[in-house]
Amino acid sequence: MNRLSVAFAALLTAVASSAQSASTPVTATVVLRERTNATQWFSATPAVEQYGHQDSLLRLGIQQRIHQWDYQLELLQAAELFLPTDAVSPVTAQGQFGLGATYYASNGNNEFPAAASFKTGFLRYHFNESSTLRLGRFEFLDGQETTPRNSTLAWLQTNRIAQRLIGNFGFSNGQRSFDGLDASTGGGKWNLTAMAGRATQGVFNMNANPELNVDLQYLAYTRGLARQHLLVRGFALGYHDGRTGVVKTDNRPLAIRQADHTNIRIGSYGADAIAAIPAGRNAVDLLFWGALQNGRWGALDQHSGGFAAEAGFRLDHVRSTPWLRAGVLRTTGDNNPNDGVHNTFFQVLPTPRTYARYPFFNMMNSKEEFLQLIDKPAKKLDIRTDLHFLQFTAPADLWYQGGGAFDHKVFGYTGRPANNHSSFSSLYDVSADYVLNSQLSLGLYYARAFGKSVVTSIYPVDHDSNYGYFELSYKLSKPLRQ
Repeated sequence: MNRLSVAFAALLTAVASSAQSASTPVTATVVLRERTNATQWFSATPAVEQYGHQDSLLRLGIQQRIHQWDYQLELLQAAELFLPTDAVSPVTAQGQFGLGATYYASNGNNEFPAAASFKTGFLRYHFNESSTLRLGRFEFLDGQETTPRNSTLAWLQTNRIAQRLIGNFGFSNGQRSFDGLDASTGGGKWNLTAMAGRATQGVFNMNANPELNVDLQYLAYTRGLARQHLLVRGFALGYHDGRTGVVKTDNRPLAIRQADHTNIRIGSYGADAIAAIPAGRNAVDLLFWGALQNGRWGALDQHSGGFAAEAGFRLDHVRSTPWLRAGVLRTTGDNNPNDGVHNTFFQVLPTPRTYARYPFFNMMNSKEEFLQLIDKPAKKLDIRTDLHFLQFTAPADLWYQGGGAFDHKVFGYTGRPANNHSSFSSLYDVSADYVLNSQLSLGLYYARAFGKSVVTSIYPVDHDSNYGYFELSYKLSKPLRQ
């Protein structure tokens, strides 16, 4: 645990000891998540690469409000069980065969990695009900600075706007936090949020304690319009990666990348808007998100960008409220590794799984069209199914995976050559989430990827891949007696 974490832990313990003067009692939280995964990866050998593994995640925390202050302390225990020992190919282009292989390689080729980590520990001062200043270790999600009252906007914000560039990577077992500070102020219809922090290790590495030499600065203004049926945001994000000994992932030859020890410094500037429009007894939703980037990608200039546009129609007069949505995504790629400019859109430190539920791809060098159907056949049951058509913007660039820096030794994004192909994959998936009670929920997920020319050029034997899981989630929050 680094010195900053120890200092905050001591300070928060001192504050907690004054509970007799507290405005609220200490509240203890327990979060347990067990996920059983099954993977059949694309194959280049006569044997299909398939395996199962188990994710186990436990979070234990306390929190309390003391007059104008509140604090939170939380420990994380993460473990992976039965990771595959033979799912990393010696052929560089084939790489790691799915999430299990990534966990195995990221934890020193350990089949059963486990570690306890200091997940969160912060103090927050409330100037009033809408203005706060927080200092310590915390999670941060870009795009989720407000809590819309409109349920459609709230779903769109959480599932289609937030965490595109900054997230906690909550789907992974190690997850991500930031050491730093953030401040927020606003009125009834607007919010201004600023944040500066350094990313922690974690995500695929079970040891989420150390800080990385990776920092960011973020500023966003969000405003509700049209009687809160429209939510708009403008944002700016500065990113610095000072891990000069780590080889960058891009389409330059390996020897050139190994010789590039210059820091990455990238600015991202963008805006988004989501709207929920009543249409008789039904509802229409619209979404736009876009960003431009500049700066330095090591020895290269950075010029990149991307946008997403989506729309949906929900039948509110039907009992299960079926919701049909469609959208497109375009981000830039790099077709010339020798021109001194890096044009590949950089996704910074996101939670990729929010936008790639089978996370064998992300938003870098991407062209995507999708159809989505969401339904609620019963009060406690949510069904969702997606169909994605995936291509690459620049055939001379890479097939990118990952969600940003999580280790001192590896870059955080991997890349396979597209081999001058642009047709990547089609993807069908379906999920069912059932809430048993206020503490316990169950989830099922299945995805099938149909590989196209990019995939077949790397995995010539089996062009398709399957992934699924069963998940049990338990959460308990209980005030402790004084």
